[in-house]
Amino acid sequence: MLSYITWTVDPAIFQLGGLEVRWYGLCFAIGFWVGYKICEKMFKVEQVPQEWLDALFIYIIVATVIGARLGHCLFYQFDYYSQHPVEIFKVWEGGLASHGGAIGIVIAVWLYSRRVTKRSMLWTFDRLVVPVACVGGLIRLGNLMNHEIYGHPADVPWAFRFITNIPHYQKGLPPIFSEPSHPTQIYEAAIYLLTFAALMFLYWKTNFKTREGLIFGIFLVAVFLSRFFIEFIKEHQVEFENNMLLDMGQLLSIPFFIVGFALIYRALKNPPKTYPRLKTKK
Repeated sequence: MLSYITWTVDPAIFQLGGLEVRWYGLCFAIGFWVGYKICEKMFKVEQVPQEWLDALFIYIIVATVIGARLGHCLFYQFDYYSQHPVEIFKVWEGGLASHGGAIGIVIAVWLYSRRVTKRSMLWTFDRLVVPVACVGGLIRLGNLMNHEIYGHPADVPWAFRFITNIPHYQKGLPPIFSEPSHPTQIYEAAIYLLTFAALMFLYWKTNFKTREGLIFGIFLVAVFLSRFFIEFIKEHQVEFENNMLLDMGQLLSIPFFIVGFALIYRALKNPPKTYPRLKTKK
């Protein structure tokens, strides 16, 4: 049995001139495509307009990118970006925060529900979070390819040694490896993908979708409560977290899973709710 795994995958799939195509971007794109197809099937079965789906994904894509970028700049590196605001727009240089993306999605769904569906935000979330769990798993696999967001040193047989000098390594210099560490990207990806499988079952095989907020609540608890505990073995993302009892990721996760428990309680207490089927264009 290996005492550790040496991870030498190049974050870039290929480079063409100044263009670099990365595994992270591919995982992101595949996630959104899969998410679109899943929601397309949901909307078709529930007989809601195709225009709703197209509008939803425009809202979500824009909100995810903007929210994740601003979340990183405000929550993790505010001191730097407040002095260099133009740098905020350089998304290609990295720096996206999942909690910021989540906040962006909440705002987008609020606007979407008011302007497009005229239905409860919970109706949208109960459907949207099913593919979002899949997207989250794929993005964490992208983090694995990027040699980022890994855990504390560990002596477990599945520990990974990650390359810490990626820019130099990509230019042909010898790699510098981290100590064997917890591959927390894989831990999170596994939880997200298991959550995705569970939510798919609950949506298609049960009546949970008629209890507004139940599927959404289960998603929030599964994703953010697991994130809270995994943070205990994850390397801090920024220096100021070294003196904190709970890091920024944990502090930001607490409101989400508390809301998740509240939504589950509310959904089980209230009677099922259904919406009339709408006429759709053929």
